[in-house]
Amino acid sequence: MLFIKSRNLTVSQLGTNNLGVYLRKMAVDGYIVKLDLPELSELLSLLRRTSNNINQVARRVHETGNIYDTDLEDILQKQKELWDGVNEILSCLGGIP
Repeated sequence: MLFIKSRNLTVSQLGTNNLGVYLRKMAVDGYIVKLDLPELSELLSLLRRTSNNINQVARRVHETGNIYDTDLEDILQKQKELWDGVNEILSCLGGIP
């Protein structure tokens, strides 16, 4: 347990399991910023699903030489969702003083 700003915190609550890492970071910078961005987790999940979808479509195109309009529309829609998520995260980060 560490006593910080009138609160008892475990080292893991500070974003690290290593007291030495925490103390070095505090000695160098004087602060630690731990961001909790659920939007980023959602965006990464969407990115993984979209990447898998694109890979499946690419495999089918290479095997059959066919591509369907619905596949392209789905990929474009997912790309739009990704960019919307990126813009949302950037606007959140832009509000940090």
